[in-house]
This record gives sequence, structure tokens and C-alpha cells, in this order.
Amino acid sequence: MADGVGVGGGAVGAALVDGDDAGGPRDAFERDTFEQVGAVADAVLYEGYLLYPYRRSSPKNRVRWQFGVLLPRAWVERDGPVAPGISGSADSWYQQTECLVRASRADAVVRVRVRCLQMQDKQVEQADSTGRYRPVESLRTADGTAHLSFEEAVPRESELVLPLAELLRGGRTAPVDAAGGVESEPLPGGAGRTVRRRREVRAAVTVTAEPVAPELYRLRVRTENTGEAVNPRAPRHEALRQALIATHTLMGGDGVEFVSLIDPPEGLAEPARQCRNAFTFPVLGGPPARPGSAGVMLSAPIILPDHPQVAPESPGDLHDAAEIDEILTLRTMLLTDEEKAEARATDPRAARILDRVDTMPREVFERLHGAIRSLTPVPPPADRPAWWQEGGDDGLSPATDTVFVAGVAVGGGSRVRLRPRGRGADAQDMFLDGRTARVAAVFHDVDGSVHLAVTVDDDPAAELHGWYGRFHYFRPDELEPLGHSDVLEPSGPAGSPRPRSPRSPGPADRPPERRPGGRP
Repeated sequence: MADGVGVGGGAVGAALVDGDDAGGPRDAFERDTFEQVGAVADAVLYEGYLLYPYRRSSPKNRVRWQFGVLLPRAWVERDGPVAPGISGSADSWYQQTECLVRASRADAVVRVRVRCLQMQDKQVEQADSTGRYRPVESLRTADGTAHLSFEEAVPRESELVLPLAELLRGGRTAPVDAAGGVESEPLPGGAGRTVRRRREVRAAVTVTAEPVAPELYRLRVRTENTGEAVNPRAPRHEALRQALIATHTLMGGDGVEFVSLIDPPEGLAEPARQCRNAFTFPVLGGPPARPGSAGVMLSAPIILPDHPQVAPESPGDLHDAAEIDEILTLRTMLLTDEEKAEARATDPRAARILDRVDTMPREVFERLHGAIRSLTPVPPPADRPAWWQEGGDDGLSPATDTVFVAGVAVGGGSRVRLRPRGRGADAQDMFLDGRTARVAAVFHDVDGSVHLAVTVDDDPAAELHGWYGRFHYFRPDELEPLGHSDVLEPSGPAGSPRPRSPRSPGPADRPPERRPGGRP
């Protein structure tokens, strides 16, 4: 049930909702706002919760809770303050989101929902002849079912709906505590019981706003673990009982529109750069309202692109969004009966994954093999043989070929500034935006596109990367030439010929394999 927390004024009460109530009926406005990103938000909530092979005995399932973990401040800072980062893979006691929001109406309303997991200890206890119970790691009942002790988690939600005018006057702070509790469930045949215990988690969320320009505001949502650490020197697995886990924030509203911080509209790049996010990374969610904006923002402890989506072919969560569904499904199918029995006893979510895999229709499984999201026009036939035909590479020299960029011939030795495209760029490439680099080679892909291999100027390992051929790859439209005078020859005696390849002959002269996002 919900634990109501009144926040007074013109806002609706903030409430923590348990997993059952979290799926209850919502008004149409709320559905339109947040259900657009519901599947992605749920994937964030349970990312890494339980990993293949979904067994308690697996080493990877003994070190858990790696994203968006907010612990008591005294525990986190027992050895000094934490350094904020943009994603939430480091433990912290707070999480702060800043983003830009447009609002043209005086009665605009902002809706904020904070979601997390609360750790729950599942302890199996065996009954003895005197009626007493003792904790055990596992217990097999007379019906042959195994029962295992394990650390589960309960989903929690907290929501605030506040007028933008109130946020501009100083905002609102509301407690978002998660109550502790104990529940007991008897096991068949009087063999024992399963006891689930939760420790109280204390937290607060503060929502404020400030004007940036006419009809443009900076919204700040700060969530803090306000609990007192039972023992600041306790090991991490003990401190987690007082933590908010997989913490993330959804922001929407009525009469508001959020601006992309990854690819802001023209004129808003500087205000976007001034937003300070700590242990979280906000991105636009749902369909775009107009280029560079949307009606909902998802601020997650995992770096995502704007408008993230769960692939429609995916039949359900596998708790490992970085992996390929087809591979995980095949590997799960190949678990032995003993392994599957342990996974089912580990956690109900693991049991549901096995049920889905074991009963998956063939046509659903076949859809996991791959999908074409978009098609590019087929280029006109070339005068040269296709890449797979003999002579297809004749006349290509990656070290000496050039390509025109903004009217400038760019090739090996050219100096450029990196400008990875905003949408669809590889996350690692985005960190190189604005850096200068030297082109090492020009490669032609088998699909007819061109990519330039570069080494970053201030990379201390640039020379080593050039020696063994480890480069960053960019399309011509992702580069800015630094001028004709910057097409430099490699260091050496004046007039010495330019080497024909940045690395040893052979592999360098063949187009590299590429993956989506512009990287090899």
C-alpha cells in the first residue's frame, strides 16, 4: 500500500508506492506523460538485477546493485567526499538532475517521479522438532522444491506534481521514505518458512526552478539519502539495506516541454552546457515534440541516447540490456535442468525468464535474429568491380587517398576538429566533441561509405595507436578541416616521402569492420 506523505499547497501528495500499487490505474494525463517511456524506465530499474545464468551461485550474482545507488552520507563519505560524475555507476548519497524546460503558460505544472528499488532480504528458515526456526541457505521441501535465501528488491515510486510558479519561488522538499517491514510465509509440509525483511530507507527529493530566458527555465531535481548509517564502517552489502537502488527520475508536466542536453536546439547550447548533473544522465523520452525537445525527460544512472526505446522484437526483460536478446535466450535454453531449478529457486523474476524462454514460440524467437530499422538509397553502379570481386581494392590507398570535406581535400596527415553527429553517435565519440585530431587513413566501407581513421592530438598513446592501427573512425561530415596549411607531413627529414600506410601493409589496406555509432 502507499505510505502517504502530504506536501500541502497546490501539489498532490507525494507517496511511496510498492510494486503492486505501482501498476494501479492512473489518470489519462499521467499515462500520456510517463507511459511513453515505461518500458525503458523499467529496464533501467532492473538493469543488472540478476544476470545470466540467473543462479544465486553464479559469481556475477554475488556482487550486485551497481547503478544509481544512494547510500547514507556518513557511509559514503567515511573516507572523504565523493567526486560527482555524469553517470551513476559510483556510490553516492545524492543524485542531481538539471535540465532545460520551456513553458509559455502561467499555469504550467511540472510532474516529477522518483523511482528506485528497496533491498529485501529473503531468508529461508528450517523448522526443528521443537517448533523453533533456524536460518539456512537452502531447504528442499517434501515436494522436491528447493527454496534459497537471497537478496530481493521491491520497486518504489515517489511522485510530486507542482506548479512551475511555486518552483520559481523556492521549490518544494518532500520526504520519500520507504518503510521497513517483515513478512513470513510458511513452506509446504511444515518444513519451515520464508521470512522477508526490509530496513527503513529515509530520503528526500527537492524540486526547484530558475529562469534562464523568456519562457525558458532550468529545472533541478535533487534526491538525497537522508538516513543515518547504522554503521559507517559496515561492509557495502550491509549498507545497501539502507540504500535507494537503481534510482532514476521521470519528469513531465502540463504546458511544459523539455530540451535536449545532448543535441540542444540552436541558441540553447550554452544554457544546456551550464546544467550540472551528478550521478545521472538526463535524456529526452517518448516522441519528439519538435526537433531537440520532448514532453518527458528520463534521468537515469546509465548513459542513454535521446528517445531511447526497447526493441519491439524483445519479448521481455533479461536484466542485461547491454547483451543481445537472441544470445541470452539461446544460452538460457541450454541451461541444464539442475541449473534451471536453482535459478527458479533464486528469484521469481528468474523463474519468469525461464518460463518465457521455455515456452517461446518459434516465430517470436526468429524475430530476435535481427531487424532492419532503416534503408539507405542504393548508390549508382560504380565503374570499378564490387568489393567482393577480384580487383575491387585496386587503386585504393588508405594512407594517400583523400576525401573532400567542406571543399578541402582531407587525407593522411590532415588535422581536423571532431564534431560527432548529435543523433546516433557512439557515446564514446561524443566525449571527443571539439577535440583536434590527425587523420591517419581514408577507408572505403563495403556499403560504399567513407570513414576517416584519426588519432586524437592530446592522447598520450596516439603514437602507439598509430603504430598498431587502433583508431577512432568518423564520417566526413563529422569533421572540420583545420586548413590547407595543416595538412602536415609526418615528422622526419624535409622532403621525405609520406609513408604509404599508417601501419604495416596488409590489414591497414582493407576496410575495417564497423559497428553502429561510427567506431570500428
